[in-house]
Amino acid sequence: MKLVVGLGNHGEYYRPTRHNIGFLVVERLAKENKIEFSQERFHSKIGRGTIIDKRVILAKPLTYMNLSGKAVKELLTHYEIAPKSLIVVHDDLDMEFGKIKIKEKGGHGGHNGIRSIIDTLETKDFLRLKVGIDRPVNNRGVKDYVLSSFDIKQQGFLPDVIDLATKAVVSVITYGVEAAMNEFNRKSLEDLGNELNTKKKANSALQH
Repeated sequence: MKLVVGLGNHGEYYRPTRHNIGFLVVERLAKENKIEFSQERFHSKIGRGTIIDKRVILAKPLTYMNLSGKAVKELLTHYEIAPKSLIVVHDDLDMEFGKIKIKEKGGHGGHNGIRSIIDTLETKDFLRLKVGIDRPVNNRGVKDYVLSSFDIKQQGFLPDVIDLATKAVVSVITYGVEAAMNEFNRKSLEDLGNELNTKKKANSALQH
């Protein structure tokens, strides 16, 4: 069984912010696989189901970002899941918007949610799916940036970024980490733009 945790801050105020992209990806996973977040336990909203015949638990911590480790540890303990079967989806300031990266192990990279999980679990041995959000410009503070909404251009691509990240999680679950890395770690915003144009052309052709 896999535990897929999307990181973010709960509440409608934070929903559209960059820091909540982990929530958005896990919500898309749930929707596409008909999994409902029907429980609130272990400081999380939880959905249980299957993805391509693989049993999964999807979770959105209710602890706020900086205390994510508390929820993750309780979930792993209760469901008797090893950290190696944990997938954490989170935003990443050091990657361009639209790029994703599947990473095994590693440090927290300054991300407070990942820092909390590492400190609480006392291990770095879990999988991360990092979703790039870019760094702020014009001396804008990091806290203000991650807790603000995506800009207009980014909002146009956001559904495709979430779709890409969702597919990457499914690939990890069904085909394994190495295969998923080979397919998704090379994607960029330019790739997304090309794919989006291809989709538009295909849809236009169908309409005629």
